[in-house]
Amino acid sequence: MRLVLIAALLASAAPVYAHETAPRVVQSKPVPKEELLKPPADAVQYVVVSEAGKHGNQWRWQLPDGRTAYRWSQELRGWITEMDQVTTFAPGGMIEALTVRGVTTSGDAAEEYRVANGRATWKTANDAGEAAAGGWYIPAGGIGIANAPMIDALAAAGDAGLNFLPSGKGRMTFGPTQVIQGPSGPKTVQLAFVSGILPSPFPVWLDENKHYFADISFISVIPAGYEGALKQLRNTQEKATAEAVAGIAKRFLAPAAKAPVLFDNVQLFDADKGAFLANRAVLAQDGKVAAIGAAGSLKAPAGTQIIDGRGKTLVPGIWDSHLHIGDDWDVLSNMANGITSFRSPGTNFDRAIEATQRRADHSLLMGEPFISVIIDKKDPLAAQGAEVVSSPEEAIAAVRRVKAAGLWGVKFYTSMNPAWIAPAAAEAHKLGLHVHGHVPAGMKPSEAVTAGYDELTHLNFVVMESMPRDVIDKANTRQRVEGPARYFKDVDLDAPLMKGFVADLAKKKTIVDPTIVIFEGMLTQDGGKPQPAYAPYMGIISPVLERSVFTAGGYPLIEGLTRDDYRKSYAKMVELVGRLHKAGVPIVAGTDGWGIELIRELEIYQQAGFTPAEAIQSATILPARVVGADKRTGSIAVGKEADMVLVDGDASTDLGALRRVVTVVSDGYVMDAGELRKAAGYSGTPK
Repeated sequence: MRLVLIAALLASAAPVYAHETAPRVVQSKPVPKEELLKPPADAVQYVVVSEAGKHGNQWRWQLPDGRTAYRWSQELRGWITEMDQVTTFAPGGMIEALTVRGVTTSGDAAEEYRVANGRATWKTANDAGEAAAGGWYIPAGGIGIANAPMIDALAAAGDAGLNFLPSGKGRMTFGPTQVIQGPSGPKTVQLAFVSGILPSPFPVWLDENKHYFADISFISVIPAGYEGALKQLRNTQEKATAEAVAGIAKRFLAPAAKAPVLFDNVQLFDADKGAFLANRAVLAQDGKVAAIGAAGSLKAPAGTQIIDGRGKTLVPGIWDSHLHIGDDWDVLSNMANGITSFRSPGTNFDRAIEATQRRADHSLLMGEPFISVIIDKKDPLAAQGAEVVSSPEEAIAAVRRVKAAGLWGVKFYTSMNPAWIAPAAAEAHKLGLHVHGHVPAGMKPSEAVTAGYDELTHLNFVVMESMPRDVIDKANTRQRVEGPARYFKDVDLDAPLMKGFVADLAKKKTIVDPTIVIFEGMLTQDGGKPQPAYAPYMGIISPVLERSVFTAGGYPLIEGLTRDDYRKSYAKMVELVGRLHKAGVPIVAGTDGWGIELIRELEIYQQAGFTPAEAIQSATILPARVVGADKRTGSIAVGKEADMVLVDGDASTDLGALRRVVTVVSDGYVMDAGELRKAAGYSGTPK
């Protein structure tokens, strides 16, 4: 999640605070593309690119009246962004006014900001407010390069930093330089880190005059002609980030942190049996669970840390079964939330290998990863970061590269040729690799399972079994969301089609990774108030995230449908999760987000009919079984690895207690969760 946010960071937002007016949702139609400003031939051009290729452009130019204009045009696997922005700068360089128009993947991009009579006012589709003028306004949306002047001002401000509106303060520190090649020959650029916007510092590149140059991330924004420098710049900033975070890992993974620990008077969750056991004691020593007994019954060896567990629950280390490896700050945040193991279904080879190696040498504080690589057909709609192939032979070769790298699985994607799935999956199974993924366009999920899928990723691809053919055939576009949003509310789950499909999945023990929390956000939210997954984190992570993500509206409405229609389709999806579980289909909990959404995923499972114990099993012992690690982790049992999380509250009656992490034990290292959160940039405990 953080990589995606950084990619769009300069179009991020500041928080809504108590001094602002109440948020209000503005239902309006976006200004159509044809009416947006058109960049002139001499406009400064930036390209939006990833390893998969070019996705769009951003431009900057001056209008005859002196204002600065910007334009953003992009298509990312069928999702469209078409925006313009006009900014007026005051004589001192601050923003005096701005207007944003157009459409983003989240709907209407409309935003207004004005300064008059010493007051700053703003209004977006999700919020409105005012404050005393004097800070640099960070738009809720806007165009990335339009905030380059803010980066320039931060670079010039030094230790004094820069005040933001509606609130907050940022500072910049400087890193190494690099000489890159471009259309005008060699150019010297410098890495810098900005703090005070996201929970942890984020990278940005400056030119030789310490002005904004580029933003390098999963999806990058860079001046046209410099695309060839992406890998060089990415490697440099990842190395600098690793060096910054390595000191944190060293502190938490010190030898003293592996001293024996005794949790006494605790409620213990037995994941193997799915039972909560009151008044228990658990002793961990030498990285293993050494003993379990009644409260007060275990003798602690000399030097043991004793933790009183009254009013608390001890659960196995939490798994997120769909958590892409972000940068080093991301994985630190995951550990702070008790995620001691995870599956990363789509990590490129370089990141997978170096992150795993650095975890092994204790220079990276990260849960144990089980990594898949995405394989997709070479196509304009191919997945970013995928191994792209052009034939079944190339698909098989890509599978072999995954095995040779020592990784866990292959993830096929939506532009794959359906005919290539069976031979590639057969090779993966021959090599002992797990096969999962999105269902390719033109293929039904039942056909993907027949072709060799061990697991279906995302519930919308399970729903795809019931979709009309024109939706199935365009599942590598927006139709993979818009089809289920439009049609699923009217699908009869008791009719032979879906009832038989569920029964077949259960018979074959096909795993489902629903990530249903995504669809709660997409389909049920109007915007302007915190989404259920993020409400407990308001005020403690990042004011930018609060406005740009946590309170954002859901998926834009399709012509002829209402938000209530979407909500009915979402309710049917929740019902489907319950039916899958009741039928015996293995469900593993994942987020495809930042990890903080995981407990909400479990709460939705409970709404679908899971017991609290069954919900927690989906994020502990079940994923451990899926990856073949259940003999050594996934539950708290004598002889297993000491991967445990102490949470404040009774998780048997309140799954939300799992957010209130007190102590994390990973590979036997005992870590204070409050200190972990502080290191990751949190200012408090989730509510």
